[in-house]
Amino acid sequence: MQRRDFLYSAAGAAVLAATGTFLFSRTSAKAASEGGAFPVTKTAAEWRAQLTPQQYAVLREEDTERAFTSPLNKEHRVGMFHCAGCDQAVYSSDKKFDSGTGWPSFWDAVPGGIGTKEDNTFFMTRTECHCARCGGHLGHIFNDGPQPTGMRHCINGVAMAFKPSATQSPA
Repeated sequence: MQRRDFLYSAAGAAVLAATGTFLFSRTSAKAASEGGAFPVTKTAAEWRAQLTPQQYAVLREEDTERAFTSPLNKEHRVGMFHCAGCDQAVYSSDKKFDSGTGWPSFWDAVPGGIGTKEDNTFFMTRTECHCARCGGHLGHIFNDGPQPTGMRHCINGVAMAFKPSATQSPA
């Protein structure tokens, strides 16, 4: 076997291994949320009927929306951000900050609103966050946020719906 053939074979094996891990991770999360691991469960067809194609891709297939495309980046009113899949409150506006990353960012979640799991896709380990009620993929959590937590919850805007506070005074 020539060196070049060996390198091509090794590279191909690495790509297959990475792709297999990536697909396994997505399939596992999707299966868990549709298989009853969360209080709100629906079939893929039911989720597709309820969500837009982009919401389905993010919430149910762990996709990511393009940076700087969410109107929620510019949402500064007082209120709550809810899961777009099941309406669970997940983030409060008083925990939101501008991270400059292109996605709505928060330094903490609503208590009991989210769950986390280890995500080993893209050749790195990250913390994925999902809705605690329906398992919908929200985004990832990084340890480069502001105090008091030092965390940055980098969330797909399409995965949330904003509800302004009823007691908010006009700006």
